[in-house]
Amino acid sequence: MIRELETVVLTRDFPEYGLSRGDIGAVVHCYKGGVAFEVEFVTGEGKTLAVIKLESKAVRAMHPSEILHVRDIKAA
Repeated sequence: MIRELETVVLTRDFPEYGLSRGDIGAVVHCYKGGVAFEVEFVTGEGKTLAVIKLESKAVRAMHPSEILHVRDIKAA
């Protein structure tokens, strides 16, 4: 179960926000029953890129064996 302040990974692209599948965000609010989450996505310098409400199928928990990856949002 995903909880507030946990790191989550996008399972699909959200081009309207400049976000891509695999981007990592932090859950800032869980809706009752885990049906949706408010997730914040930030740049490397801590600037908020987006805070969006996502259905549970749009995110997944980060696995302990995964490695973080960096991409330039200007290129998107």
